[in-house]
Amino acid sequence: MRALALAAVLLVALPAAAAPPGPADRDRALEILKTSISYQTTASAGQEPMLAYAGWIRNVLVEAGYRPEDIAVEPVAGTAILIARLPGRDPARKPLVISGHMDVVEARAEDWTRDPFTPVVENGYVFGRGATDNKFDISMVVATLARLRTENWRPNRDVILALSGDEETQMRSSAILAQRLKHADLVLNSDAGGGDLDPAGKALSYGIQGAEKTYADFTLRATDPGGHSSRPTPGNPIYSLARALERLEAYRFPVQSNEITRASLAASGRKMEGPMGEALRRFAADPSDAEAAERLSSSTTWAPYLRTTCVATMVSGGHATNALPQRAEATVNCRIFPGVSSEAVRKTLVEVLAEPSLSVTRNDDGSIDSPPSPLRPDVVKAVTRAVHAVHPGLEIVPAQSSGATDSMHYRAAGVPSYGVSGLFAKAGETYAHGLNERAPLAAIPGALTHWDSLIRDLGR
Repeated sequence: MRALALAAVLLVALPAAAAPPGPADRDRALEILKTSISYQTTASAGQEPMLAYAGWIRNVLVEAGYRPEDIAVEPVAGTAILIARLPGRDPARKPLVISGHMDVVEARAEDWTRDPFTPVVENGYVFGRGATDNKFDISMVVATLARLRTENWRPNRDVILALSGDEETQMRSSAILAQRLKHADLVLNSDAGGGDLDPAGKALSYGIQGAEKTYADFTLRATDPGGHSSRPTPGNPIYSLARALERLEAYRFPVQSNEITRASLAASGRKMEGPMGEALRRFAADPSDAEAAERLSSSTTWAPYLRTTCVATMVSGGHATNALPQRAEATVNCRIFPGVSSEAVRKTLVEVLAEPSLSVTRNDDGSIDSPPSPLRPDVVKAVTRAVHAVHPGLEIVPAQSSGATDSMHYRAAGVPSYGVSGLFAKAGETYAHGLNERAPLAAIPGALTHWDSLIRDLGR
């Protein structure tokens, strides 16, 4: 679909699909979120807290009427997964999967104003590690699925909740879930997408994430027999590495685009004046416009949308102050444009670095190559309906992220996945991955309406 035609589809106002949640629903969702935060589901805490948290979610759903045999909690890869199935009327239809991750990034209590795993409600926020990433949307989804089951709502096809346990680290459980659920029709990922608010709290736009760059770490390594520092030799690994890194800094990968980036840039261009706004509009209309691409490439905001990027992030070398180095290494982190293989990028690095003594190897970073998801009209329509139920007429913008989520594994398995978080927040408000992470209480009612609408709509 061309960008302009897509934009027209996205701006169509659709009727709301679900009534706003009541006070009891909001209170229940907040309690689920607070209890979720209290589980220290970090990698350093080990498997037991993850199993305990998954088991608690299982109990919430069983109490709401789920059959125990339809919910599996399983230890895998040093963590845990949860798969909960709400049976549909037609078992022959491919299921709808809702994904999320139970693990959170590390948090040291001595660094925080409040204990990161003791939820605190204060000044309009609930504080705690995972309050937004990803336990906010997990809690909203669990609360919604529990309420739907209590109301005896039954979908036409199976609706499956799939929660991973190591999305923030190696994604082993993510890969396992994707393989088990590769028969699904589509995935709604609660860990991506979402809405933006201005400083006054007015909704600006909603992003539906349909693609993400592949995360890839490469190790550059130069070696040499070394020797005494008083007798320099031409094979010094530090110099070889330094020359290679200078070439890497000067290199730019070729410009690329897809329907998601074109639609996203077009939407941004409609709101922006001046030369950059013009460049956004021109590139969205014609990705071969070299002048527009060059202007966008000069911006750290827009350049990542246009190409694969690779940057040195760590360096080490040598073993003694009075000895020639025997080794020098650098880590290069790449964010690879969807549809480009990491092996192709590795080969490009070898060519660009142009140091025969330098090896370039892909690290075991838990990431795999992943294509973009097509912007399916049924998904766009359902997301638009859900967002407009809370924010009528708000623009829905396709988005491509520079980071990796569980969607990567589903897309690689052939299942389209879409980031459709129900969270609306102001820029810099939530501190996800940072100190004193928090979620705005005001976001809860809208998120409940959002997920109720999506599940009812796409579960049909």
